[in-house]
Amino acid sequence: MSVAASSSEASPKRTAILAAGARLFMAGGYATVSMDAVAKEAGVSKATLYAHFAGKEALFGAIVGERCAAIASQAEKLVSSAASPGRALRETGRLWMRFLLDRDSIAIHRTVIAECGRFPDLAAAFYAAGPGAGRAWLMRRLAEEQRQGRLRADADPGVAADHLVGLLRGELYIRTVLGGPTPDEAAINVVVDQAVEVFLRAYGAPPT
Repeated sequence: MSVAASSSEASPKRTAILAAGARLFMAGGYATVSMDAVAKEAGVSKATLYAHFAGKEALFGAIVGERCAAIASQAEKLVSSAASPGRALRETGRLWMRFLLDRDSIAIHRTVIAECGRFPDLAAAFYAAGPGAGRAWLMRRLAEEQRQGRLRADADPGVAADHLVGLLRGELYIRTVLGGPTPDEAAINVVVDQAVEVFLRAYGAPPT
């Protein structure tokens, strides 16, 4: 993906382009949205649009990446102040599930699923900016917990991360993606608490 230099990443025009692209992609899907339409929606020239993003794939990846980076930043703060791995996992899990079950997140996910057959590069960009980046962050955090002796030292962080995500993305997530109502906090908390309990049974450090 090609985006503008970092000095322009916080510019109002870039922000407007990202917001406009997100609205259009979620409303009409990926294939029907043109860069002309994005420029018009954002109120910028095509030259300005292409100065920031080389094409739709880059724009879509940036939209996903910005959302995921914001969540990762919040999660990092929660984890750094948590008193125990269980507390860190529960708070991070609730944050992540709220993000995952948000209407905009689900709309983006549905767009990728609908278009991935025709646009495999879109799926790759989505994975790299979203699930792939999230998995890498979780692996780093679990590895740090291992170094601190708070999780089993012999566990593979990648396998552990996959197991935790699998426990969280269960029935509640599937029903929501398939058009069910947005879950309330109580339902999310139940899923997270159960997932963390099972995860710690498998990966928690043995008592000393």
